[in-house]
Amino acid sequence: MHNFITYYLGTGFWTSLLSSILPLIWIFPYALVAMWIELKVSAHMQDRLGPMRTGGWHGWAQPLADVAKLMQKEDIIPVAADKALYVLAPVLVFIGSYAAYAAIPFSPAYIGANINLGIFYIIAVSAIVVLGILMAGWASNNKWSLLGAMRTAAQLVSYEIPSSLAVLAVIMVAGSMNLNDICAAQSGWFWNWFAFGRFPFLFITFVIYFIASLAETNRAPFDIPEAESELVAGYHTEYSGMRFAFFYLAEYANMFTVSAVATLLFFGGWNSPFGAFMSGPVWGLFWLLSKAMVLIFVQIWLRWTLPRFRVDQLMYLSWKVLTPFALANIFIVGLWTVLK
Repeated sequence: MHNFITYYLGTGFWTSLLSSILPLIWIFPYALVAMWIELKVSAHMQDRLGPMRTGGWHGWAQPLADVAKLMQKEDIIPVAADKALYVLAPVLVFIGSYAAYAAIPFSPAYIGANINLGIFYIIAVSAIVVLGILMAGWASNNKWSLLGAMRTAAQLVSYEIPSSLAVLAVIMVAGSMNLNDICAAQSGWFWNWFAFGRFPFLFITFVIYFIASLAETNRAPFDIPEAESELVAGYHTEYSGMRFAFFYLAEYANMFTVSAVATLLFFGGWNSPFGAFMSGPVWGLFWLLSKAMVLIFVQIWLRWTLPRFRVDQLMYLSWKVLTPFALANIFIVGLWTVLK
């Protein structure tokens, strides 16, 4: 798609603008579908039916009603809040989530910003989210918001380490930080994907990355920054209306980002599992989105299955389990790469 736009519009401001807007066109419908899936999956797991009598067939319009409700809510800013930071925080959180999409190759024809340090860029720009959450907690002038923000900072800083170490193992095997090159290295049938067979220890790497990614998106069982039973709603306690919607949208955008990165690093990205069959620009987009949605379903599944960690358990898992395993895994992958 990017090549198509460049061919007809040339290179320039309008081409860059249109290319940057395309992921935004995907985020909104994806978020609505993900919200609906979460409603239905959680309901069936708890032996309920979910929305059935409202919102059309199986409640498909329920997320639309939720969005309409948020848009109509009054925009309330607490009197004691730092207004400038309070207003900027949700925007900054969404910008950090959305900026990561620039380096994601959605298909062979739409690669976005095909930069050599693509995976490094995604890790770096995602850190902006932490600044926005800290800003929201501090600016709200609410002790629950501040506690939630501090928990978020500690959690994300801790789990960035095993996550980055897992990514480093893939970079060692692929020999590149360019996500498009990493996809190309996994071309062919599904047994060529890094998670299967070619390098036997990379499936362990995927497990480490996926667990760390759950913590980075504040999804259960790592949702202590917004634990309802302890902190009301955490860092977004004082937010309502569209400002709260920005936080909500950023969470689902982050879920897709980490799932897409896992797909690109371990499951062939836009490559077809059947080799040359069902491959190409359009099929590439289909395969990337399908694989990422499967991982998003797993995230939803885990949320409604596992209880929430305590703070000490969460830190123990990061520093004494995932990080040592990730370091040992890098040593083994490096040794395997040299000796194979």
